[in-house]
Amino acid sequence: MARDLGNVLVTGADGFIGSHLVERLVERGEKVTALCLYNSNGHHGWLEPIANAPPKNLRVALGDVRDPFFVDDLVRGHDTVLHLAALIAIPYSYDAPESYVATNINGTLNVAKACLTHGTKRLVHTSTSEVYGTARFVPITESHPLQPQSPYSATKIAADMVVESFYRSFGLPAVTLRPFNTYGPRQSLRAVLPTIAAQLLAGRTSLLLGNLTPTRDFNFVSDTVEAFLAIAEADDSVHGDVFQTGTGVEVSVRDAALAIAKEIGVEVTFEVEADRQRPALSEVERLLSDATKLRRKTGWSPKVDFAAGVAALVAWLRGRSDLARAATYQK
Repeated sequence: MARDLGNVLVTGADGFIGSHLVERLVERGEKVTALCLYNSNGHHGWLEPIANAPPKNLRVALGDVRDPFFVDDLVRGHDTVLHLAALIAIPYSYDAPESYVATNINGTLNVAKACLTHGTKRLVHTSTSEVYGTARFVPITESHPLQPQSPYSATKIAADMVVESFYRSFGLPAVTLRPFNTYGPRQSLRAVLPTIAAQLLAGRTSLLLGNLTPTRDFNFVSDTVEAFLAIAEADDSVHGDVFQTGTGVEVSVRDAALAIAKEIGVEVTFEVEADRQRPALSEVERLLSDATKLRRKTGWSPKVDFAAGVAALVAWLRGRSDLARAATYQK
């Protein structure tokens, strides 16, 4: 029998995955508080359409996980906290690593402390496949060594350890979900699949990219959302543990570009630019997931194959007014 989620708080609700997750929770009839990053325009990111006229089971809050006083007050009264708030752009983490420490580590610490203080029944913390670095063995399981190959991944490893330490030290009922390479509608146009599609839809046929050989295990956003729900509803034996998503299918950047070009119906060539590549020792060459642990525990499995996911991504990007501006990769 699935665990009752009670009152649910989602941090990072204005982001790519977070907005999809909030919409799914609301659709299910859960009582949801959605935390969006405070800004002077009062904008709610990707949650803007639903935030402007929220249904009765949704409350939208503007704030910042870096503020411990705000987070403490926000968490009070919530039974389940799904913590997705983070800085995630890897290239920018080379330029501004301290901001990643402040949000990803200190922000997670604030959430963990507040959950402990207020007796939250389940904290689901979001990790990333980037914590593994270049695979030492494939498929990657949760026992793979952690390798910080970028400031971003280093802060996510630290955040994972904060959550684990609160479980071991204080009995915080927390579990970590480690998604592999989520993609789909609303993903930043800086990410590799959207930037490929955006360039092609904007009329470029010679793609500006970095390294073409790295491989990834791409997971469609609806499958990642269902993984969050599955681990949130699991029994209490998941506390203190780590579970990862994954399709078990490995796709190179080059092959992904060819698949997107096929969906759009264009021929494509490649321009590999050195300034679009990660530093040599920072490049993650290979990621391929074994999600057996999550499947056995919750019954979760991915439903959307890569071709269908690419089609959905391309359909979302068609006709967007910012394609021309976004057609070259930006940090």
